[in-house]
Amino acid sequence: MAKQTTYNVGIYVRLSQEDERAGESLSIENQKKMLTEYVSKQEGWNLIEICEDDGYSGTSFDRPGIKQILDDAKSGKINLILCKDLSRFGRNYIEVGQYIDYIFPSFNIRFIALSDNVDTLDRNSSAMDLMPVMNLFNEWHAANTSKKVRSVMAANSRQGKYLAASASYGYIKADDEKHTPLIDEDAAVIVRRIFEQRARGLSPKQIAIQLNKDGIATPSDHRYQLKGKDNPLVTSHLWNDCMVRGILNNEIYIGNLAQQRVTTVSYKNHKQIRKDRSEWIVIENNHEPIISRELWDKVREVDASVSIGKTTKEGVILPLSGFMYCPDCGYKMKMNRTMHTSKKRGTYETVSYRCGTYVRSGMDGCTPHSILERVISQIVVDDIRAKARLAVEDEDALREAVRKRRQATADAESQHNSKELHEGEKRLAQLETLISKTYEEKLLGTVPEELCVKMLNQYLDEQKMLREKVAVLKEKCETAEQAEKDIDRYIENIKKYVDIQELTRETCLELIEYIVIGDRPESKDEDRQIHIFYKFLDKGLTEKRNILLPQNVE
Repeated sequence: MAKQTTYNVGIYVRLSQEDERAGESLSIENQKKMLTEYVSKQEGWNLIEICEDDGYSGTSFDRPGIKQILDDAKSGKINLILCKDLSRFGRNYIEVGQYIDYIFPSFNIRFIALSDNVDTLDRNSSAMDLMPVMNLFNEWHAANTSKKVRSVMAANSRQGKYLAASASYGYIKADDEKHTPLIDEDAAVIVRRIFEQRARGLSPKQIAIQLNKDGIATPSDHRYQLKGKDNPLVTSHLWNDCMVRGILNNEIYIGNLAQQRVTTVSYKNHKQIRKDRSEWIVIENNHEPIISRELWDKVREVDASVSIGKTTKEGVILPLSGFMYCPDCGYKMKMNRTMHTSKKRGTYETVSYRCGTYVRSGMDGCTPHSILERVISQIVVDDIRAKARLAVEDEDALREAVRKRRQATADAESQHNSKELHEGEKRLAQLETLISKTYEEKLLGTVPEELCVKMLNQYLDEQKMLREKVAVLKEKCETAEQAEKDIDRYIENIKKYVDIQELTRETCLELIEYIVIGDRPESKDEDRQIHIFYKFLDKGLTEKRNILLPQNVE
């Protein structure tokens, strides 16, 4: 590179959060002071600008300060970039090398890393020869620091320290060592409202619309209100469904501190990846909850429900909307509203449900399976009341009836699985002994090596196959145990509705899995088949109730 008598200098300084902990020597102000003094002593140098990145890692070049100085250099505004050392410019071995070896020479840009004696004007210097090694060391330092920081954060999470930059909506951070979440009652009222509305079947979008209608401040607005400041973030200041879902899925509201939920691709690629829940660090009962576990579980049940009800023009979701299916084509039943006029009743409206395929395609697709909303609602109410009374009056009889229904084929299979699991675990223990003995005999030479290898391969193959089989059997046995718990939960839920008179959306979400609406029978002597499937009773083995629906009820 030809020497130039005049240099327009751009100073670049950077400090990451990790560097800040290293002490004053790396501070932004100290870097500026050192570099500006150096420029002032050089003849023919003009200081044009100082660009800085405070709190940014050098592993990525996605930094506002570095982008500005590089753009100015490429545009010709400056022709010399000065920084304290190579690590301030960047800790990415490949990208730093590309800039210094290829990009800067092509734009006739001089680069100086003062403390490292790197100056691209003299490419034959020993410092330039060592530059690749220094870059590699700088990247290693970043990788090692990242590893240490992750380890410290994981250790702090296990100790129950709340590491979030700001507390979740509904809480504030205490001043103790662990920054324990303390309830912010003003926001906690809204959190409870959100969970209660979701438990009643409202969608996150509907909840957000109501919050906006009532003028409730969003989480970020509320956070800055607590500080007595205006929200500096670019935002619509309106709730949306994503905000509501974030609250509904956050375990912090039941007193659990769940951390280490996300990670990055690497110390150089900071794209966030959500971890599997098994990798989270969760401290249960860490702080005072805002909602009960029962309400949390209700919301989880609503989330898992097959029903995504449609809102009427009046903004209401009918109790059974989204729960009913056609048994012939498998599609959901669609709501139909019809206006009628008669001399006795005048003008009135009826609400009914019809097969979704029939609604879209007519008789070529499927038959109507039509049923009035008031009729199916009453059928469901009667069925719930009957089961609830049986649960209250003779719980043992109901439990036995449910078991018989669920275990008609399951008992024999469960016993068979338990027996096979016991035998499989017993054989695995034998194989461990046999493999150890065979290795020992091979080492001692008491059995020919060829025979030992053959036996070992047979034992190892059997062991691998048996381990897989045992894992499957364990899962089946655990499922059988869960089935008994499901029966308990079903009976516990149904008991509450012994005096039910009117069907509500919340009741349906708590009790009903789905309903199958059979078509009208051709003969009046035949029963119309309507099957009600209840929650906590497995699909396929779910208790069903065949209900006679006389043809003249509609």
